Amino acid sequence: MRTTLNIPDELIRELHRFSNEKSKTKAISTAIKDYIRRKKIEHLLALHGKINIDYDWAKEEEKEIELEEKERKKNENG
Repeated sequence: MRTTLNIPDELIRELHRFSNEKSKTKAISTAIKDYIRRKKIEHLLALHGKINIDYDWAKEEEKEIELEEKERKKNENG
């Protein structure tokens, strides 16, 4: 998408220096992606302690093994 932005030259120069991108478009895209990634991480970290997941992995593994065994027997007999 083509967009016109008024970004201070000093900010663009600094972005170029830190991003090592060759074009303004690439440098700005990289900065935006990084910003979004950081905000997603902040959002996930804010959920710490608010969600309780009590999952019995051993029980799930047993179920999976039973299903595989039933499927194997079914294939052998039929």
